[in-house]
Amino acid sequence: MTAGSGPGVPAPAPGSGAPEAVPGFGSGAREAAPGASGARPDSGLAARLGPYGLGTAPLAGLFSPVSEEQAERTLAAAWEAGIRYFDTAPHYGTGLAEERLGRFLRGLPQGAAEAVVSTKVGRVLVPGEGEADGFPGSTGYVRVRDYSRDGVLRSLDDSLRRTGLDRFDLVFIHDPDDHWEQAAGQAYPALAELRDQGVVGAIGAGMNQARMLTRFVRETDLDAVLVAGRYTLLDRSAAGELLPECDRRGVAVIAGGVFNSGVLAGGTTYDYDTAPAEVVERARRLGRICASYGVPLPAAALRFPHRHPAVTTVLIGARSAEEIREDLDLAAVPVPGELWRELDDAG
Repeated sequence: MTAGSGPGVPAPAPGSGAPEAVPGFGSGAREAAPGASGARPDSGLAARLGPYGLGTAPLAGLFSPVSEEQAERTLAAAWEAGIRYFDTAPHYGTGLAEERLGRFLRGLPQGAAEAVVSTKVGRVLVPGEGEADGFPGSTGYVRVRDYSRDGVLRSLDDSLRRTGLDRFDLVFIHDPDDHWEQAAGQAYPALAELRDQGVVGAIGAGMNQARMLTRFVRETDLDAVLVAGRYTLLDRSAAGELLPECDRRGVAVIAGGVFNSGVLAGGTTYDYDTAPAEVVERARRLGRICASYGVPLPAAALRFPHRHPAVTTVLIGARSAEEIREDLDLAAVPVPGELWRELDDAG
């Protein structure tokens, strides 16, 4: 990924290093299964992503505002710790996350060549005033769902301008829960053509559910999926079909929402809403089990997704440099096998 002037996305042709790295960085990731049915040749994407990446929604003020200076310090702390994969989206702060990430990458002395950046399509930003949708404050833009071919091209062109980058390493179809026909019939073919032309490096789908992601993996030719909140200590639904299917086909899995919006890190939110009492009690029970082994619950939550061979990367979401350092320290805490067995039994 290089910083540039953002030349825009051409229409597809008709018919067509850190001072103190996180333990494990640079060790690569699972290779695509040899001879896997439907698997694309390994592009090296999985190894470039690394075991941990940074999701930028909190830096755009998810739930509460984050200043420009605080966002800059957070990104700098992630970079200094060895993180090179950054995930963003137009949805996050109606473009604010993309703008902040782009400014940071362009300001690096060595440039952004080492960075791996993913963004998303499915929400086009248009001038107007609307609902905050989890991001307080107004940027003068509203989100319009659009998974059409034209919507994909417009969204990517806008994202390139906001970030100042000349290419994205990975582009996800974002939250098409109620838009399967348009997402699979228009957004996916448009992205596949852009990938074939080298305009984007790889393509995928990112959602808070496993069922439709599994359908994408089976019926299209994705390089990666981002599954949020569905492979955690509290919700393992992705393990049923999605992860085995990705493993079989050599599709990289990026696990997001590993704290289930906060309840696994001592908070009271679950899937972006107030956690039901029974969920809070389950999290507390898991926390007591972890404590009996001297392991913080968030440490186990961060390490849990990497137990599955399909999972390439875990996304962390941080809103301060201190949270970056804390999360990566937690991710380095050893978890004994007996604790995993007890957590598995507790469900």
